[in-house]
Amino acid sequence: MTEKFQVRLLEEASEFLDSLEEKARDKVIYNIQKARFSNDKELFRKLKNEIWEFRTLFNRTHFRLLAFWDKTGKKETVVISTHGFIKKTDKTPVAELEKAEKIRKLYFERKKNER
Repeated sequence: MTEKFQVRLLEEASEFLDSLEEKARDKVIYNIQKARFSNDKELFRKLKNEIWEFRTLFNRTHFRLLAFWDKTGKKETVVISTHGFIKKTDKTPVAELEKAEKIRKLYFERKKNER
């Protein structure tokens, strides 16, 4: 099977994973790895504009890691995960979407300035 993209976790996404109990963290990481090789909308889907989400349901808890695509590299496509949260309602909170969008803009501004 061919990997469709690589995943990079920003600091806040890593901290979120570190905060989870071990079995939940393992399940989230397993689903992220699985999503890299398949087009499964239950695992990874577009939410709004440029923001996507990694989705995990474990022990009746909905874990979400928001992300965006970085296709500016020469060789690989990378999905950058901004941060994670536990989803408590049917809709993704607007504040979480705005936070991901803000982190995305900062990421590309910094990347542009590094050139």
